[in-house]
Amino acid sequence: MATEYPNKSIEFLRAVAEGNMVAIHTHQQWPENDQYVTMDFFRFDENGKIVEHWDSMQQIPDFSANGNTMY
Repeated sequence: MATEYPNKSIEFLRAVAEGNMVAIHTHQQWPENDQYVTMDFFRFDENGKIVEHWDSMQQIPDFSANGNTMY
């Protein structure tokens, strides 16, 4: 993706690990200033290789109806 979107940036906000599971919370800023909150979940095998991956993305709205931020 770095080649296809050289101006994309990812800020890692949180990482949580327990056993063979890792969760990462990020803020992604894409070209044209599209911004997303993302969560990635990984499960590793006994050799440290990723064997499962799930993610969730939500575009950050320009206006928050409840006044809360996404972070």
